[in-house]
Amino acid sequence: MTAYNIVRFRTKPGKEQAFVEAHEKISLNAKGFRKGALIKTSERTFCMLGEWADMDSLAAARPSMIGLLDTFRDTLEDLGGDLGVTDPVSGTVVAEIN
Repeated sequence: MTAYNIVRFRTKPGKEQAFVEAHEKISLNAKGFRKGALIKTSERTFCMLGEWADMDSLAAARPSMIGLLDTFRDTLEDLGGDLGVTDPVSGTVVAEIN
């Protein structure tokens, strides 16, 4: 069953372009990964959306995703509330909207 992950980020002041450029260079060659998109939601705030074949594929790729995060972690600001620099959620599709 198709799964998605969404991760919210906030960049440090002046680091937006470096953050976007880091994502333009990303290649996630993980089994079950279909596609992803980086979305700017407001000033210095972004969400990354990933589509996966299933939750098992997504779970298996977490170490690779953390490795990618480590390549641009220095561009991110702590989100507060004990979240750290990311606010991730994931789950399986329960309804599709056309």
